[in-house]
Amino acid sequence: MPSRRDFIRDAALLSAGLSLAPSLASYGTGIQPVRPFVLPRSTPELQGISSAGISKFMQAIKDSGQEFHSLMILRHGHVVAEGWWYPYSSEHRQQLYSLSKSFTGTAIGLAVSEGLLSVDDPIIKFFPEYLPAAVSDNLAAMKIRHLLSMTVGHGKDSILILEASGPDVPWEKTFLSLPVVFQPGSVFMYNSGASFMLSAIIKKVTGMPAHEYLKPRLYDPLAITNTTWGANWEGINMGASHLRMPTEDIAKFGQLYLQNGMWNGKQVISKDWVAEASAKHIDNGKNDSSWGYGYGYQFWLNPPGGYRADGAFGQYSMILPKQDAVVAITSESIATKNTMQIVWDVLLPEMKDTPLPSDDTARKALAGELKSLKYDPPQLATSSPISEKISGKEFLLDSNPFNAKSVTFSFAGDKCIFTLKEDGKPDIVITSGLNRWIRKGNLKPSAHSLFSLRRIDFDSIVAAGYGWQNDNTLILTWRYIETVHGETFTCIFDGDKLTIKPLFSVNRMQGKPDDRADITGRFS
Repeated sequence: MPSRRDFIRDAALLSAGLSLAPSLASYGTGIQPVRPFVLPRSTPELQGISSAGISKFMQAIKDSGQEFHSLMILRHGHVVAEGWWYPYSSEHRQQLYSLSKSFTGTAIGLAVSEGLLSVDDPIIKFFPEYLPAAVSDNLAAMKIRHLLSMTVGHGKDSILILEASGPDVPWEKTFLSLPVVFQPGSVFMYNSGASFMLSAIIKKVTGMPAHEYLKPRLYDPLAITNTTWGANWEGINMGASHLRMPTEDIAKFGQLYLQNGMWNGKQVISKDWVAEASAKHIDNGKNDSSWGYGYGYQFWLNPPGGYRADGAFGQYSMILPKQDAVVAITSESIATKNTMQIVWDVLLPEMKDTPLPSDDTARKALAGELKSLKYDPPQLATSSPISEKISGKEFLLDSNPFNAKSVTFSFAGDKCIFTLKEDGKPDIVITSGLNRWIRKGNLKPSAHSLFSLRRIDFDSIVAAGYGWQNDNTLILTWRYIETVHGETFTCIFDGDKLTIKPLFSVNRMQGKPDDRADITGRFS
């Protein structure tokens, strides 16, 4: 146990160094919100976890080879460690992928509390105009609870089928036309289309998209302000994905559930809904993986206890009641089982039941480590004999799926200014730093701009770097830091000809070729 002197010293350091709350909440009493709201910070030791233990966890992350973008660890309502791997940073939104589902489920819980619907309502009740000519017994038996628990009875995930609906065909109509091959409630099958339908139901019963519905009920109480949520052509938020918000807001969401829906003295989500959403509603495995311990209402259950909001490539808000902890992670992991296993095996055992003695040396070492997290662009040759020849020259592009007309590379000092022209659209200008990132002024302006793939269907700030692989090959490395992903463009110059070879970051990590054709062109 720490001495009273240690406790007072740590509290004084926290107050002087962070100034985040009017007063430091006592050990284990939870958060003390202020506005503009940030979660209160604390030394790890005061909250029963050693700085050295967190450093051990950080080393395990590094050793795993997985690419983390941000991390926030909460214990007893206090942030005890946080970090962003530059060029990612705290103020930017993070792409949540299926972590979005837990927000959709929360919207349903709020609608239940307001008496707008019941989890036992049949789905066909909400969309009589979209029903097939013959309603099967299984379709008639499908309830909201089956959408929530991924037990609708489909034979496969329906989201791609919904997205392929014909022009002006409502996605709800497509969903209701699909065969329900199993009795609803009997078989677990992860189904993003089911989460979309939950979002569609929210819009149906409230007259507003889920994102708008959540604003006064969830976002405002938690001071969540910097969010976007993509919608389909009907104006229905995707439900299963496409929500973005900063890491701290992901952590707040987990902390809200950890506190049984209570926030700053207000019951934001009913305690009963938290209990129901976090309970096991269906078996989904044999307790043999992080996805095999059961499923709640748009939450996965954790092997060591608790539950989590979980998105592709390692986006997490982990709620751990036994440890009174929340772990928020964003990443581009291609082995997410390893990402989670590091939390279960390395971090959780470091969480103790009582405050620990202060450790200035370990705490300072951890702070330095967290502050220095970064990813550098590839470190390549800094010059080429052809740079002056091609600088400012417009390359007219051959016909391509992106409707891109021309590109220009202009070199000025240690910068490469890339300009892309498209018919009827403003030029896109990305400035790359020589073996360093430049973020200022760089924007991927729309979903599929800059030759991007389906998985990068957002606008985003771009962190851009460049260098020369050889005299004739320019490498542009772009990270879309408000998405999970990035890309590398290998630009090969051969006389007056240009070939651009794209490589999606996931393909690069997996050692696989990109599925996009090369983009070709020549001097105008």
